[in-house]
Amino acid sequence: MSLLTSETWEGRIFLDSWTPGSGGEQAVIEPATGEVLGKIGLALPEDVLRASARAADAQKAWAATPPSERAAIMRRAGDLFAEHGEEIQRWVVREAGSIPPKAALETHIASEECYAAAALPNHPMGQVLPSDQPHWSMSRRRPAGVVSVIAPFNFPLILSIRSVAPALALGNSVLLKPDPRTAVSGGVVLARVFEEAGLPPGVLSLLPGGSGVGEAVVTAPEVRIISFTGSTNAGRIVGATASQHLKRAHLELGGNNALIVLPGADLALAASAGAFGSFMHQGQICMTTGRHLVHEALHDDYVEALAEKASHLPVGNPALEPVALGPIIDSGQRNRIHGLVQRTVDAGARLAAGGTYDDLFYRPTVLADVTTSMPAYAEEIFGPVAPVVPFRTIEEAIELAGASEYGLSLGILGDVGTAMQVADAVPSGIVHINEQTVGDEANAPFGGVASSGTGSRFGGAEANIEAFTESQWLTVRHGIAPYPF
Repeated sequence: MSLLTSETWEGRIFLDSWTPGSGGEQAVIEPATGEVLGKIGLALPEDVLRASARAADAQKAWAATPPSERAAIMRRAGDLFAEHGEEIQRWVVREAGSIPPKAALETHIASEECYAAAALPNHPMGQVLPSDQPHWSMSRRRPAGVVSVIAPFNFPLILSIRSVAPALALGNSVLLKPDPRTAVSGGVVLARVFEEAGLPPGVLSLLPGGSGVGEAVVTAPEVRIISFTGSTNAGRIVGATASQHLKRAHLELGGNNALIVLPGADLALAASAGAFGSFMHQGQICMTTGRHLVHEALHDDYVEALAEKASHLPVGNPALEPVALGPIIDSGQRNRIHGLVQRTVDAGARLAAGGTYDDLFYRPTVLADVTTSMPAYAEEIFGPVAPVVPFRTIEEAIELAGASEYGLSLGILGDVGTAMQVADAVPSGIVHINEQTVGDEANAPFGGVASSGTGSRFGGAEANIEAFTESQWLTVRHGIAPYPF
């Protein structure tokens, strides 16, 4: 049985049921070919207001649902992601330009996120507090209410489900706004899975749309928490808008992540890790390795080895052929990538590999003779570009790695003792020793510091409970207290 039969969802949004959106329809475009894969329904702000009011009403009964029932729905959702994995993966490949192994990773982690969320309803939700007063004093965690989830295009399924599943499991209702470019794999899939899993009507709404819808899911009166994943510039706007309305915003934003290759590191393994870190999913990942900091004794050989790998990685349509890189999501993003590369070469960098494209297929690119002021080093590229810079001392490597407005992920290759010294000295939400910068697990805290976001508000029971519940102080006394009035 197909989960994604187009007759169910095509041209519709999900609000209690599949219904036409007030914003009409938008074509779903395959970036590799330009082919129209279908049509999604588009919401308008008035749809958001309707969905938000309905979500607030539905949330009361959902929060009162026994924990075992909420957990069972989460487990069933996890099973459905696995059962329909191949069908979902085909959409991730064609709609997001992903290679099949990356698409398989998305469905696997989606299942794991649901299974991890299934444990949350039975997690301890408070503490008994000491008190000098003759009463019991307790703190307890309560569902926040209505949560808005705004998700990007690059890992559309993972970056939606990692907020949707725990927020639902903890008794909230959710408004989901996926990127319109990947609204099937980042939105329709989730709505259909939870519909089949038995989630009550009104608890999850799917609202694809433009900036007006994005603003509405932040400002709708019933919304209490916003979980946003996207660019730093957009995140600043979301955070500012949320704060004006006295709402909490959890922001997972951009990165310009460093991979440090220490002296004595295995060159072949380091180049392999560096290539994966920079070129996985065409570099369109917040954790992508954006800066390769290599000890001067290894630098020249590393550039040569990395360029050799880049020159032989196949690029093409992942739905039709076994490739390592698929297409960039759209021409605007491709032009931005190419502009950064061109400006960096014009500033004096050497193009060791790549730097060319055919339509949306951008060759994996290695830049040498790079200085820290050049655009491709200083800015987040969000494309398959690897700038390489040498360092002489560990202190210099620490200074280079930390001299960025971002602080999401850091990879360190080589001696573990030295790597720990570096890890302790560089502000970063994530550190991987003897691994590259890209990684995600359902039970691990995830998030960045500085311009990369508001810390680890994703992944793991502790982070999720903090993110999607509110603390309440509760006291209980055996009888009514006497007062002097």
